[in-house]
Amino acid sequence: MSRYTAYAASIALAFGALALAQWHPHAWWAVAVFAGLALLGTLDMLQRKSTLRRNFPILAHFRYGLETIGPEMRQYFIQSDTERVPFSREQRALIYQRAKHVNDVRPFGTLQDVYGVDYEWINHSMAPAEVANHDFRITIGEDCAQPYSASVFNISAMSFGALSAAAIRALNGGAKRGGFYHDTGEGSISPYHREAGGDLVWELGSGYFGCRNHDGSFNAQRFTEQARDAQVKMIEVKLSQGAKPGHGGVLPAAKLSAEIAATRGVPMGQDCVSPARHSAFSTPLELLQFVAHLRELSGGKPTGFKLALGHPWEWFGIAKAMHESGLLPDFIVVDGAEGGTGAAPAEFVDHVGVPMHEGLMLVHNTLVGVGLRDRIKIGAAGKITSAFDIARTLAMGADWCNAARGYMFALGCIQSLNCHTNRCPTGIATQDPSRWRHLDVPDKTTRVFEFHDNTLRALRDLLCAAGLSHPDQLGPEHILRRVSPTEVRSLAARYRYLAPGVLLRGDDPGHAVFRDYWDTARSDAFMPPANVLELRGSKAS
Repeated sequence: MSRYTAYAASIALAFGALALAQWHPHAWWAVAVFAGLALLGTLDMLQRKSTLRRNFPILAHFRYGLETIGPEMRQYFIQSDTERVPFSREQRALIYQRAKHVNDVRPFGTLQDVYGVDYEWINHSMAPAEVANHDFRITIGEDCAQPYSASVFNISAMSFGALSAAAIRALNGGAKRGGFYHDTGEGSISPYHREAGGDLVWELGSGYFGCRNHDGSFNAQRFTEQARDAQVKMIEVKLSQGAKPGHGGVLPAAKLSAEIAATRGVPMGQDCVSPARHSAFSTPLELLQFVAHLRELSGGKPTGFKLALGHPWEWFGIAKAMHESGLLPDFIVVDGAEGGTGAAPAEFVDHVGVPMHEGLMLVHNTLVGVGLRDRIKIGAAGKITSAFDIARTLAMGADWCNAARGYMFALGCIQSLNCHTNRCPTGIATQDPSRWRHLDVPDKTTRVFEFHDNTLRALRDLLCAAGLSHPDQLGPEHILRRVSPTEVRSLAARYRYLAPGVLLRGDDPGHAVFRDYWDTARSDAFMPPANVLELRGSKAS
């Protein structure tokens, strides 16, 4: 009977309060409360969808309430400062401090377990360097008519639609003030991207938003009109993204505002669909031809593609197409499977795609192996929040880094995990005007700028301590990782680096994935090589 105690007590107290109210009018509030609970319990008993509510009338709602606030309870009261789920309190605190330009020094020693497996550090030099300027830049598209001098730390792809108008304004304002770029995401260029005039990288996804025909195919004329705008500095074809590689997306018609529809060039009243694959190309060679076509249409701006690594033979097919055709992207951005600012199916978030470190290494090694690394720049994105994250990523082979969630924290994100509900409490990942209008754009613009600026200052200090003067001097020998309680290896020893041109000479690359898939990868098709098909056939037999 204890299961029904709350229900029975509510009924008894409701009648008791009703009797008391005959002499004490102020008791009517108690009548309302207990009668309401009794009604709730009755409804629980009568409904058939939830066995828990029928077995535990009224009490079940307390369980649901606690379950609802469980993530917040764990985040604020249970999780340790270093537990990354998905970002630790320590990581978030560092970003908040740098965005607010307040003291970010730590007292009493590190919270990291320096003898724990996977602990990483950068070795310092006996002769530290002195570097005054922390505005580290690299040139992308050196052979283009309009090369771009990019910061080594930029805003990764986040679309208007996924983020609010106020968030887009603040991000682009910070990019303008700090001289770094703001990737539009595949949702195209909105009016809010243009207000501050910050540098833009226009990301072109499979929906071709902003440059599409009515049937969703690519429209060259519309692309040219936007791509030649002086604010657009580079063009990025999105093949896949870290959060859900190989998966399309849908913005339901109910969430499609007139502004989003106008920005993307889609009709109101219909779902806005991003297909899982592009219609403008279907082979590695056609991809490169499309990239070259976009570069021409844009007036010679650096053009490349972004991908989350999947089947290695498909990437090898692209690399072979580069070597055979001479058609090269100006840059490649590697998005790690640990990335993603919005929502994605659970299996995709947890188990699809290659993490950024392995993806970056495969792309870097392949380009070295075909003798093209010095002609193609590589960007990388995947949970990058600190100067050490940038240093490690550049040491592994990247030329620059992008961050999405790091800049969301700079805007004031509290990791409430409501990005997909339209109920973002900070007005960042929502289209609800009653929420995003309270985001103070001038203040958040400053915070975006300060986060970038202070992070690069910290990067400069790391480089100086290591005796270096520019991030391009970082190599895998500078970063060390503990691989067991008693063993330490540099990244140079931890990862296998290919010799320049080894894939063209036919020598043994000393790397299993290249041995298995390089020779039979095809530049004319995204399909498994012959040896994979043969293995599949032997299993079937």
